[in-house]
Amino acid sequence: MLELKVDKNGDGHCYTCMGCRSFLTPYVDENGKAKYYGRFNQGVVTINLVDIALSSGGDKEKFWKIFEERLELCHQALLCRHERLKGTLSDAAPILWQHGALARLDKGEPIDKLLFGGYSTISLGYAGLYECVKYMTGKSHTDPEATPFALEVMDLMNAACKVWKAEHNIDFSLYGTPLESTTYKFAKCLQRRFGIIPGVTDKGYITNSYHVHVTEEIDAFEKLRFEAQFQHLSPGGAISYVEVPDMQNNIEAVLQVMKFIYDNIIYAELNTKSDYCQECGFDGEIEIVEEDGKLIWKCPNCGNTDQDKMNVARRTCGYIGTQYWNQGRTQEIKERVLHL
Repeated sequence: MLELKVDKNGDGHCYTCMGCRSFLTPYVDENGKAKYYGRFNQGVVTINLVDIALSSGGDKEKFWKIFEERLELCHQALLCRHERLKGTLSDAAPILWQHGALARLDKGEPIDKLLFGGYSTISLGYAGLYECVKYMTGKSHTDPEATPFALEVMDLMNAACKVWKAEHNIDFSLYGTPLESTTYKFAKCLQRRFGIIPGVTDKGYITNSYHVHVTEEIDAFEKLRFEAQFQHLSPGGAISYVEVPDMQNNIEAVLQVMKFIYDNIIYAELNTKSDYCQECGFDGEIEIVEEDGKLIWKCPNCGNTDQDKMNVARRTCGYIGTQYWNQGRTQEIKERVLHL
C-alpha cells in the first residue's frame, strides 16, 4: 500500500480501498490539492477471459487476436456508460452532486467536468484468469511455467486501459470484478457454448479475477505472496483472501498473517465462518450438502435446513454477506480449502 498506493504528486497519503476491493487512482485538482474521498466510478464492464481462451481453441495466436477484439468491445461498452452519464444535472441527486458527497456543483450544473481528467474512474473488469490459463497451458497459473502467460494477459489489459485513457482523457483502470451473481451466469454461459471441459467449465462458477482456484492446496503465506504480483497489475481494484478455521484461540497466528499482509500485499483479508442455528442453538459451521441435485444449508447438529431459522455468514465479494447465494456461488463456498 505504501509503495503502490501513495499519491506522490499530492500530499503523500495512501489511497485507501472502498471496502470491497475498489481503488481510486491518484488525482490532484487545479489547485494542486490531492483528493482522496468523495470521488466516484462511472461503471464496470467485465471481460470473460475463459470465453476468449475457449473461443481460440487453444491457439495462442488466435487467442491474442480474439483478446484484442474483446477488449475493443469492452472499450465501446464502457464509452456507452460514460456517454449515458454525460448531461446529467446535479439536481438529479443533490446530496451527491451539490452538497459535497461527491462534489459541490451549482443547481442545474451538468456533472460532465467530473467525468474527465481523473476525478472519476471507469473500470475494465476481468474474470477467470485461472481457467483461461488452465485451458491455454494445461497448468494452474501458480505453476512457474504458466505464470508468465497469466502476467502477460494482465499486462495487455493494463496497456489497453492506458491507451484509452490517453485517447479520451477518462481514467480507465483495470479492476478485479467481484463476480457476485456473474460467477454463476458466466459459468452457465460457458457450459452452453463449449460444453463441460474438465478443470475449466465443470463448475457452477468461474474464478474471481486473478485468484488462486478455491480448490487448490496452498498455504496462506504462499497464496498471498503469489497473488501480490497480480494486485499491483489491478490498480482499479483487487482483493485477496485466505480461508482459515476458528482462530479465536490462536491470536498469534492471526497477527502473523496480518503482518505478512502488511509487508507483502496491497489488500487482503481472512475468511472465517460465523454461523448459528436458531432451532438448536448450534454455534459453529453450518454445512452445505446436496439433496435432490441441489445444494442446501444444513445444521450438522439437528439437521435443520430451514434457511429462515439459521444465520450463515460468508465472505463472497469483499463483504461478509448473510444472505443466501445462487447455486454456483454456493458450490464455490462449499469447495473452498483452508489455507491455514
